[in-house]
Amino acid sequence: MINDLYKSSLGLLTDLYELTMAYGYWKQNCRDDEAVFHLFFRRRPFQGGFVVAAGLEAVIDFLENFSFSEEDLHYLSGLQGSDGKVLFDQGFIDYLKDLQFSCDLDAVPEGTIVFPYTPLLRIQGPLIQCQILESVLLNLINFPSLIATKAARVSLAAEGDTVFEFGLRRAQGIDGALTGSRAAYLGGCDATSNVLAGKLFDIPPKGTMAHSWVMIFEEELESFQAFAEACPNNCVLLVDTYDSIEGVHHAIQVAKEMEERGQKLMGIRLDSGDLAYLSKEARRLLDKAELQHVKIVASNELDEMVISDLKKQGAKIDVWGVGTNLITAKDHPALDGVYKLSAIRKPSEEWKYRLKLSEQMSKVSNPGILQVRRFYDDRGNIADALYDIHTDLSKGGTIIDPFDATRSKQLGEDTKSYDLLVPIFRKGKCVYEKPALKKIRDQVQKNLKQFHEGIKRFLNPHQYVVGMEKSLYDKKIQLIQKVRKR
Repeated sequence: MINDLYKSSLGLLTDLYELTMAYGYWKQNCRDDEAVFHLFFRRRPFQGGFVVAAGLEAVIDFLENFSFSEEDLHYLSGLQGSDGKVLFDQGFIDYLKDLQFSCDLDAVPEGTIVFPYTPLLRIQGPLIQCQILESVLLNLINFPSLIATKAARVSLAAEGDTVFEFGLRRAQGIDGALTGSRAAYLGGCDATSNVLAGKLFDIPPKGTMAHSWVMIFEEELESFQAFAEACPNNCVLLVDTYDSIEGVHHAIQVAKEMEERGQKLMGIRLDSGDLAYLSKEARRLLDKAELQHVKIVASNELDEMVISDLKKQGAKIDVWGVGTNLITAKDHPALDGVYKLSAIRKPSEEWKYRLKLSEQMSKVSNPGILQVRRFYDDRGNIADALYDIHTDLSKGGTIIDPFDATRSKQLGEDTKSYDLLVPIFRKGKCVYEKPALKKIRDQVQKNLKQFHEGIKRFLNPHQYVVGMEKSLYDKKIQLIQKVRKR
């Protein structure tokens, strides 16, 4: 899908420092070295309790088409350093020409509910490949996961009401709009105003009308009548151009005229003012006119907090049109995903585990070749355990809070569980069957139901238990002590 959209090589979709490091590895004869990197995030966005993983389909599409074109290589060969000399030797350019993706990749499926410090992706393979791919993998995972999470929160706030994503005009560029629309639908929205996204991703396209339609006509009633005549099977009237309540009266008149022609008004839309009061009054007027089937659509700077508040006020809104605050994740505009090296080895040698130190314990990375096991019982999910793949967890084990070793949880061998990271690529070949977007969307809602209601609160959510398996935690502490003694 990515290459279909852009119609050109995306091999250069990386930061320059990835290429300069790859060049350094090449010059240091590390081209046959193997590495393991993990992609994860540190903070829950929106001060919430969870994240919805998204973006894997784009990752698969990118990696299946990964290469450097002749134009890419010509561009790189012309780059210069600070001394005016070429930045890259021709030998490295030739190396990139023949480079093909050959790594193993494991990932959590899209729609999985995930938490800080647990890997969303694990990539294992030639060091140079893993390094070059850092920036693009973060780009393809961070933004859609952020928007899918925002959409899930909006959907939770709507409590089963229909939610439309109306973000195209405020999205950050074409890709922000398309990626955002897909992620919003994945996270729980029911439709999008973005027609191209509807076509590309098989999302239902929905829309109403703009104030300009009403303003073109001399009278609001005339504009409604004209729209009903033009679009009798998709007629939602925007009633707040001049006076919302008067607009509702005009909509009722048009609805009655449509009934005489055997047609039905679908709904009215409120886009300004006191939405709680106006929706209640509009519902009263519509019901009094025996137009119970007419839906009330609301828009105007909505997000999960506003929707939740309007629901508490008893607003009579059936459909929520959410735009800017959703498509831009306005209150938390970036997921702080990172990509860290955790193991390295020379050909025919054993793995050497690595970690990054920091003055802040929250920024000390985890060593090893990692997997995440989710434990559950009949009531739902209990805890996630971060562990090394060489560790046997068949008999359960102890998990430790990585930031407070006095807090631990014992998980018995009879506790049901499954691993979150699943095989996606093996030696560069995709072994994963991509599910349909609608199936992923349904899975998000099923997954959310498996978690305690507390993690879905918007204010002060419950912290789901995520711990490190004890031997992995001990290994991390040993490595920290070893590195600090250097």
